Amino acid sequence: MRNIILCVVLAIASVPLDATAAFETRATRLQAIKTVGVISAIGGEISVARTGLTPLNSAGQSVPVASWGLDELIVQQVTTLLNGRFRVQPVSYSRAAFAAVRDSAVAPVNLIRGDPFKALVRADVSPQGLDAYIVITRAKSKLGTGRNVEGIGFAEYRTLLASYGVIHALYEARVIDGKTFDVIEKRAASPLGNAEMLRLAGPSRTVDAAFEGPAAGERLRAAIVDLITRSLPLTLGDMHLANTQ
Repeated sequence: MRNIILCVVLAIASVPLDATAAFETRATRLQAIKTVGVISAIGGEISVARTGLTPLNSAGQSVPVASWGLDELIVQQVTTLLNGRFRVQPVSYSRAAFAAVRDSAVAPVNLIRGDPFKALVRADVSPQGLDAYIVITRAKSKLGTGRNVEGIGFAEYRTLLASYGVIHALYEARVIDGKTFDVIEKRAASPLGNAEMLRLAGPSRTVDAAFEGPAAGERLRAAIVDLITRSLPLTLGDMHLANTQ
């Protein structure tokens, strides 16, 4: 009995030590990084969806918005936030290849295939040989009790008594080792703390009016840019990549 108790105590005691060791390993690897490249592939299209508790839900659609320059904006802001700590070097890559990656609907398939962005960084990014690559791609969240939404989008959520418009900029950031192509760190952008009626698991906010009229596109772009520019410093700070204090 004494041996069993001792084993249990040792097992419990080892948990925080293992977590600390993992954190120290990650922190040590981040500290060793000097040169980085930044990749963004979330801004090529905006999804438009309708969901909720009424029978009027419709299939979502995507509208090309590459002309908005959202990925260029993200690369520029991340570069500004990282400069001073890292030497950020421009990289070329197939944005379409990164944007085309989708999780399988069958969860075990995702576990078996591993992180597909590691192979893309190895094969499609130039120059090779930087210490690390920061890769920013779409993330998903469930809207209310309805459909999943991802990336950049506008969604209308309807109930029997009311309807709400929601804009979102859902993304996740990875730090991929430029030598081993291991994922050193990965984190999805968190909500911005808004007290929203429909809270997604990432940057979003409700909007009172539909984006209609001649200036609707520019207003929508400005609202999306606001979500991105406010959330990026927080996300990179949470990843210990940028000092946002």
